[in-house]
Amino acid sequence: MSNTNDPDLSEYLTHENSYAEAFMADTHNLQCTLFSEMKSRMPATISTPPERWGPWLYYQYIPEGKEYPVLCRRLDTQKTGPMKTFLNYASRGFERAEPLLDWNEIAEQYGYVHVGTCRISPNHNFLAYTLDITGSERFMLQIKDLRNGCIIPKLRVDGVVSLAWAQDGNTLFYTISDDNQRPYRVLCTKLGFHDTDDVPVFTESDSSFCVDITSTKDGKFITVYVIDAANPLDGLRRICERVCGVQYFLEHHYGIFYILTNAPLTENKECSGGNYYLAKCRVEDIQPENWQNVILPGEDISLQDMDIFNGHLVLFVNKKGFPMFCSIDLPINVNCKHQMEIENLNPWYFPLPSNSCSVVPGSNHDFMSLVYRVVLSSPVMPDMIVDYDMSRQTYSILQQEEVMGVSVNRTCLAAYEPDTIRSQNNEENIQNFESQRWKEFSCAYCCERKEVVSYDGVRIPLTILYSQKSWQKGQSPGVLHGYGAYGEILEKSWCADRLSLLDRGWVVAFADVRGGGGGDSSWHKSGSGLFKQNSVYDFGSCANYLVSEGYVHRDRLGAIGYSAGCLVVGAAINMYPDLFRAAILKVPFLDICNTLLDPSLPLTILDYEEFGNPQIQSQFESILSYSPYDNITPHTCYPSMLVTASFHDSRVGVWESAKWVAKVRDSTCSECSGAVLLKTNMSGGHFGEGGRYGQCEEMAYDYAFLIKVLGMFNTE
Repeated sequence: MSNTNDPDLSEYLTHENSYAEAFMADTHNLQCTLFSEMKSRMPATISTPPERWGPWLYYQYIPEGKEYPVLCRRLDTQKTGPMKTFLNYASRGFERAEPLLDWNEIAEQYGYVHVGTCRISPNHNFLAYTLDITGSERFMLQIKDLRNGCIIPKLRVDGVVSLAWAQDGNTLFYTISDDNQRPYRVLCTKLGFHDTDDVPVFTESDSSFCVDITSTKDGKFITVYVIDAANPLDGLRRICERVCGVQYFLEHHYGIFYILTNAPLTENKECSGGNYYLAKCRVEDIQPENWQNVILPGEDISLQDMDIFNGHLVLFVNKKGFPMFCSIDLPINVNCKHQMEIENLNPWYFPLPSNSCSVVPGSNHDFMSLVYRVVLSSPVMPDMIVDYDMSRQTYSILQQEEVMGVSVNRTCLAAYEPDTIRSQNNEENIQNFESQRWKEFSCAYCCERKEVVSYDGVRIPLTILYSQKSWQKGQSPGVLHGYGAYGEILEKSWCADRLSLLDRGWVVAFADVRGGGGGDSSWHKSGSGLFKQNSVYDFGSCANYLVSEGYVHRDRLGAIGYSAGCLVVGAAINMYPDLFRAAILKVPFLDICNTLLDPSLPLTILDYEEFGNPQIQSQFESILSYSPYDNITPHTCYPSMLVTASFHDSRVGVWESAKWVAKVRDSTCSECSGAVLLKTNMSGGHFGEGGRYGQCEEMAYDYAFLIKVLGMFNTE
């Protein structure tokens, strides 16, 4: 089945699609109803607030009736001084939007669109972006001259992953990938020099490592090692020797490098890839022996990421298990003999509406800005774009996602945990906080955060969402989402489409199992490699909790996994076949043993760090013990399953889904296996296809499947 060029495979998948269509035929009206509900909640057009970068204001919008966004900009004509009023009024007619990149035009031309990376040049003359038009994630570099709107034909390079501009705005660095989609080489191209070849800058020969490239916020340096962005071809400097499990993130501020790293704090300490801390050094003294450790993690706080501006350092932290952002004034003047915790530097913690919300940074391109933009969200709060003024320590809500046709409760931002609003906030700040309002659905929908005790006593965060009106204790159906890989936090932000389940009395829950993101690096490590089975036990414990505590009826629990998350869901189905009655596995990673034993496949070697190397006996035995495909229980009743795959998926081969479905049908209870479906997108890749309406159609299909197989279909 791994030979995707075999016409028999295409025919087989087409037959499976026909079977799925026949199985779902009686849900056609239900799918239309669900789609109609989802579409009716969308505003006709969607637009983001403009974000300043230099003299321009950049923003995106989705035109009415269109699937995809358009990237636009306009000159900021707001003037200051005596003639401000006149000039602003006179210039209104010239503030026309300039479309830079229209995803819809690309989709209409090729039938598929996936824009990977977009980078505007520092002089705002060029847009470099990577484009996938097949779903294979083999991205092509394109550079658009924004002065004339033309694509530069010479620079259509295949297999490009990351991009970074030099200071002159005409020199572009980019990485290219090998046949296994591993970014391994950095090249440099100079716009306007059509007769010269691109210059190789760096090549990574070790197949177990990738190369990424970016620039510091101020544009002064390119970081792959370190390249002076003002003299990009003068060579590169290495920060320090590479050590497995150790990472370095570099920013620059007026001659000082700030380094976020998890490197051991002392030479004789074992490299354990521990928690991150912040160090700094002068540009000319970049070697580690010259670093000054500035901020260490605290007992209940860990550093996750950083951003830097002309006057402020922004830190993304996890405090007592909750994501938070804070700003610290720059420069940081610290005696080199003292290492400090964040609290010693008078941080301003950005006020958040609730401890359960997610916080995602905006693009924040402008180094000179005093404002930091984020997107706040929670399962009961639509996405909200907020600007935090780091100088005045105030904030403003710019925009919140509209949900059409649904009444909401307006609440003021006054209720905080004691340590969320810092003591340095003045009276003006407090009044500003209390005057801000946002829309939430907490009166209509309940969002509870529980801690479930797993098999070994570890407490697993479980988020439970249900309708106050429609949920029935002990009787409601429900679905449990899981992921638990790569240290990624399970997505729990607002999704209006979920209302179609919640309003029908369903429970939607999210299990933050080990292996995913948590308070510090230990949460990821304790669910990866030889400890991967912890993720499976955690997921099973959360599922049992939903049933035992009466949130979900014992015979009406489903599970949903995506990509690597299906490894956990599939293994949990094998381990607890009686616990789940339905499952949706989307582009699922299920045949882990065979995939990791084939180093010719994309990403296989890179996945050894996450799951283990099966060529090592002890790791092979560990992987084999939970591999979903290898542990299907014969002659056992399995849940109804919808398995979705994409033919051009380069991350998880379409054959993994096909093999899983075939083996489940062949090995398990014949009466149950008829409700195991394989639905393959014959043209898309790992991330599917379709914009906002296409995603609604897919969600409506998934929900209709769950409603049917869990016996709720007759209530429609």
